Amino acid sequence: MIVLSSVTKFFGKKLALNKVNLKTKTGEIVGFLGPNGAGKTTTMRIILSYLEPSFGQISVKGSIGYLPENNPLYPEMRVAEYLKFIADIKGVDDFLETVQAVGLQEVIASKIEDLSRGFKQRVGLAAALLGNPDILILDEPTSGLDPLEQDKIKILIKKLAKKKTIIFSTHILSEVEAVANRLIILNKGSIVYDGVKPKARGGVEKLFKKLVK
Repeated sequence: MIVLSSVTKFFGKKLALNKVNLKTKTGEIVGFLGPNGAGKTTTMRIILSYLEPSFGQISVKGSIGYLPENNPLYPEMRVAEYLKFIADIKGVDDFLETVQAVGLQEVIASKIEDLSRGFKQRVGLAAALLGNPDILILDEPTSGLDPLEQDKIKILIKKLAKKKTIIFSTHILSEVEAVANRLIILNKGSIVYDGVKPKARGGVEKLFKKLVK
């Protein structure tokens, strides 16, 4: 689905990514970890073609849905109005199936500005899902949510992954432990780990602390 070969990115003289190699397949939930400035968002933006790499090759097969860290909603619109607007842009006839999939039925007539942060994240996720993309890229999808809302988003991510490739970045190590079936750790622009997540409880945190210093 996604192949990155020796992808390198400079911002001026600053090296943001250093020869990143990555290959994904359908059904994977890839937990993307790293400290601030490690290159996670830069990598995702390059996959999305928001940024051009300085060097290297990229191949993406399939459509992409994207939920950025700063969820770009129109607060004055009602949920149904916003999703119909996004559906029209994407050429999608019906958004009600997506509304049901992410559990927005009870707030469909509400203004987005009146929603809890958890429901706002679901609206953003619904917008990313419209058109049934093959790949989902989620940047900090549970940031700022309370534990109950986090759990609901995590359950939804696992449900969606059956027929998609999902890459999600997070600073919550326990989240990766609960959701991901593959772990990638970036540090200083390089991948320092790419493989299965440790099975032991707290294993992700121990691995992260060992590799990121």
